[in-house]
Amino acid sequence: MKICFWGDIAGALNDKTSGGGELQIALLARALAKMGHEVVVLECECKQGFVTEEGIKVYPITGWNNGIKMIRTLTHKLPQLYLNLRDQKADIYYCRIRNYRHVFAYLAARKVNAKFILALASDLDIMSFKTRWKYFYLANLHKLWYFFEGLFSEIIYPILLRKSDYVFVQHIWQKESLLRKKINSILFPNLIDLNERPVISNNKKKGFIYVGWLDKRKGFIDFFKLVEKAPLHTFIVIGPPRDKIGDFYFEKLKTFKNVSLLGELSHSETMYHIANSKALISTSPMEGFPNIFIEAWAFGIPVLSLYVDPGGVIKREDLGVVADGDLTRLLDAMNSFENTQEFAERAKTYVDHNHVLNAERINEINCLFDDLVNHRKSGRI
Repeated sequence: MKICFWGDIAGALNDKTSGGGELQIALLARALAKMGHEVVVLECECKQGFVTEEGIKVYPITGWNNGIKMIRTLTHKLPQLYLNLRDQKADIYYCRIRNYRHVFAYLAARKVNAKFILALASDLDIMSFKTRWKYFYLANLHKLWYFFEGLFSEIIYPILLRKSDYVFVQHIWQKESLLRKKINSILFPNLIDLNERPVISNNKKKGFIYVGWLDKRKGFIDFFKLVEKAPLHTFIVIGPPRDKIGDFYFEKLKTFKNVSLLGELSHSETMYHIANSKALISTSPMEGFPNIFIEAWAFGIPVLSLYVDPGGVIKREDLGVVADGDLTRLLDAMNSFENTQEFAERAKTYVDHNHVLNAERINEINCLFDDLVNHRKSGRI
């Protein structure tokens, strides 16, 4: 079987992921390659192709940056994306992360009689336009092109949801939401690879940790307010600023003696700091199923979330605290939550049963994709 991915994925294959969605694509690609399938990745900004140790073939999209800069999206990028995808003649084309350009993978799949899979990367993918306007478009006013891309995505993405051969969702709320729109989906939980576990320090946990982009969309303003209210706690911040708001509060946090700003780290370095923290702090108002939540639980670290509870799992499995938008309640949780050995074991067990990319899960993924390409009915992996 041949499976084709496309996007900004090369970094995630080399421990330098640009985001959670990219990391999930890389993990899935590795799992499929380990089962002997031919896996190819078309990389947008890659100048030279390479092959990973698992055998994943990464190809640059030919002609991607040719032509006149102002018009080359129409004259070169989009036509070359389609031609490169079509020429792979894959059995399955897999797309994740909301993007109007997925339509070219869909058209390529139809051209070569292949299957097309669309995977959700965020709850925003299937929520109302009003919600996306509030939590995505208004949070990206610094990039005008987002509005043009957003306009195309608003037209194309709902069509792809209904035209896809299969839609993968991250948690039960997403599945139920799509069912209300009469769209069937397959529950495909996010993955985590724990083959190389970070060293856990025997010393007292260092502090609370924030991981992610530093911007308005990820709730960085609320995080700054939390730090202001918690001078007796120490904080570790991993991630670079992504907008003017992020830059502004990043500079202000430099004056706080209880905050360590580590900037952008490799994925393995980030995992080390998560594993040695008291708890993971999330102030993002809207997510899908954050990888960092799974990574924290994998090392027995609780998640203290201001807003997000993916599929209700934090409350249902008792994996931390959800403050329902109340910053004072989040601060109270920081002051009172006890990370006991019982909690750590419960969190690790949850991850082992639902997210770890082990031999059993890889086999389940293999069977799922084999069923999909051969028109057999499949359900939750």
